[in-house]
Amino acid sequence: MRSGSAGLVCSFLLLSVCGLATAGANPGSSSTAARITQSIDESIKVPAGSTAPLAAGSIDEGAVDESFALEHVILQLHRGVAEEQALESVTRELTDVHSSNYHQWLTASELGERFGPASADIRVISQWLTGHGIQVNSVSGSGLTIDFSATAAQVRETFGTEIHRYTVNGHSHIANVGAPKIPAALASVVTGVVSLNDFMPRAALIKKQPKSPFSFDCKNCPGGFDNQELYFEAPGDLATIYNATPLYSGHITGKGVTVVVLEDTLIRSADVATFRKAFGLNKYAGTFHQIHPGPGCSTPAVTAAEGEAALDAEWAGAVAPDANVEMASCADSTTNFGAFIAAQNLLDSEEPPAIMSLSYLACEASIGPGPNGNGYIEALWQQAAAEGVSVFVAAGDGGAAGCDDFDTATYAAAGIAANGFASTPYNLATGGTDFLDTAENANPQYWRSSNSATGKSARSYIPETPWNDTCAGSVFYEYAGYSDPISFCNSTLGASFLDIGGGSGAPSFVYSKPYWQQGVFGVPQDGARDLPDVSLFASNGFWGHAILFCMSDAAQGGAPCDYSNPLDVLSNSAGGTSFTAPQFASIQALIDQKAGGRQGNPAPVLYDLAKLQFGSASRPNKGNVSACNSTNGTGTASFCIFHDVTVGNNDVPCYGTVNCYDPLGGAGYGVLSVSDSTLQIAYPSTPGWDFATGLGSVNISNLVWAWP
Repeated sequence: MRSGSAGLVCSFLLLSVCGLATAGANPGSSSTAARITQSIDESIKVPAGSTAPLAAGSIDEGAVDESFALEHVILQLHRGVAEEQALESVTRELTDVHSSNYHQWLTASELGERFGPASADIRVISQWLTGHGIQVNSVSGSGLTIDFSATAAQVRETFGTEIHRYTVNGHSHIANVGAPKIPAALASVVTGVVSLNDFMPRAALIKKQPKSPFSFDCKNCPGGFDNQELYFEAPGDLATIYNATPLYSGHITGKGVTVVVLEDTLIRSADVATFRKAFGLNKYAGTFHQIHPGPGCSTPAVTAAEGEAALDAEWAGAVAPDANVEMASCADSTTNFGAFIAAQNLLDSEEPPAIMSLSYLACEASIGPGPNGNGYIEALWQQAAAEGVSVFVAAGDGGAAGCDDFDTATYAAAGIAANGFASTPYNLATGGTDFLDTAENANPQYWRSSNSATGKSARSYIPETPWNDTCAGSVFYEYAGYSDPISFCNSTLGASFLDIGGGSGAPSFVYSKPYWQQGVFGVPQDGARDLPDVSLFASNGFWGHAILFCMSDAAQGGAPCDYSNPLDVLSNSAGGTSFTAPQFASIQALIDQKAGGRQGNPAPVLYDLAKLQFGSASRPNKGNVSACNSTNGTGTASFCIFHDVTVGNNDVPCYGTVNCYDPLGGAGYGVLSVSDSTLQIAYPSTPGWDFATGLGSVNISNLVWAWP
């Protein structure tokens, strides 16, 4: 169990944090050359950060008190060009089985010493901050972030911007009025201030019950759906559908592997125990602990994210039932997300975890239009990849409309966007599917009429489609007897399904296409990092299927976890790519056990395996593409690693002029499109990789045995 400050790497922590005398002393040694060569002139400043996009257009309530404390603010630094190129080369070699550096993972101190900013530069920047009365708390092991605390007055004096209160959608927030600035002499090393606001990420949990096609009189709907039976995915169902069960008989159960889920709340540990007992996981030796890794990690309260954290903790150990699950949580600071505080401290420890999972969302634009915000996330996951940590991040729950609020929006207005926590080249982005059996009137073919003692009722693999709760979903509008999404979304029936809920996928506007994503059949030659990478079932009940979890805290909307009570089952069921991130983390635990150790960023291996199955853009393996089509259902070839999802889309209705095809000219609703002038659905399922489900879902046993 990791807690407290034991094991922290002191070579890049300020000496006061490591128990030594002087905060401004040399924090460590670095082999890189100093880049700050000019004396600091406070009269010559340059922008180093941005304002919060979410505060734009809101009600400005005026400046906060001068003494208002901003805790754990992050100042982002960057490497020199040569160091960045060298680290990129080493990181690539770490997952190249033919390289002498294969799996020669770096420690946090090695990362900082070999590739981080020079210790002299870090000392100069730290002394500049403390010279303004600012408290420097720590420097990350990579040397790329300086954690500091300051009052609003100190921020104004140091960075030239006031902190104001804003009312946003009825809620009070704080944010900086103008972009922060730094002396030009520091710009060769300092990227900027990551955040001077308290807009925190959203949990990728869809608990609201969607409208269902069954309650409407569709033109061509099959009969018998008025009293449609609901089928909920329990751990045993997932193991059957995605073929994990054969691994358990071979004693590949995740034994000896630790999976960490990153949160900013406490949960009831008893809920995890209840979940494991209800579904027969308690016969395995997997453990669960809540930890709060220091320094600067305050134990959080129970928050509205309790449901998210509970399902993460439960499903992170559900596919690999012998794995040890740790929920690493810290309280949010004034300006920083508690899960990121926990992640950074774990990565700076002497024994970082092998696997991390994060199920929170913020689109790239809202994180920060400049490199300071997105650069913070990139540096975090880049450090993880260098240390051999596999990071899984939910792709999102708003279709391709990553900047719109999936909890409240009935249509997309902000265009195509990706989840910035998931779009870096150093993590795996997990998307979401739904099952096709209900739309095909074939439930009995894939589900038994009763549950086993551990809640399992699935018979086999089930054909999949992108998860889509909206009128723009092609499976739905065709099911309802319509030929296109525009006419359906503007019909009386379709208007009842104006929503943006669905598995997310989109190109990044921040990151270029990583080497490992190139050349796979279906991957576009767009020069961008494209999401998602892989998917699993994630629906919240639209076609009669959702996922079970346990959260019994009534104060946060929970209910007793009595799975024999239909109302409790409904209360403890949900959807969202919230589930697919910890599920894939649990799959990785099986891989790590079989492989004998940590595997780092799994993306290069997954895409190499995809090239073998699907072929390349120039030479597709049409036989395998056909044999591994998800629509084959139980007839999918036994050798397939990926189930290629080819039916449906993750398109959503839209209004406006941003990535919105609207032939009605504002008189109705359009649908999200790559083009405003012609209908180019964003995005359809296609053979091979696509923006709707990535490489598709996986046959877990085949994936584990094919792993090099």
